[in-house]
Amino acid sequence: MTTSISDSMIQHHLDTQGLICPEPVMMLHRTIRKAEAGAVIEILATDPATTRDIPNFCRHLGHELVQQETLAENVPLDIDPDEITVADDNNAPINATLYRYLVKKKNA
Repeated sequence: MTTSISDSMIQHHLDTQGLICPEPVMMLHRTIRKAEAGAVIEILATDPATTRDIPNFCRHLGHELVQQETLAENVPLDIDPDEITVADDNNAPINATLYRYLVKKKNA
């Protein structure tokens, strides 16, 4: 993770907040397939599994993980309460950590 990328160099944005494994990586895979070589994809995620899955995805497929960072903690998620149950407290707010990744597609 050595390359510096400005926001203007990002060609694709994926907002996977609220999605859980394997959906964030599946969305990244679809976007990578459509992107041109060298394109930069920004991924926002709240699934802690992405901290492992996205670096592994890049390593196995030869793409560059340019940046991986935690943007915020205790971010409220806008999720339909009927979709999720919180153990022992149905009225508890649903909060998560927000992660950001920049992935550069490998050159062909």
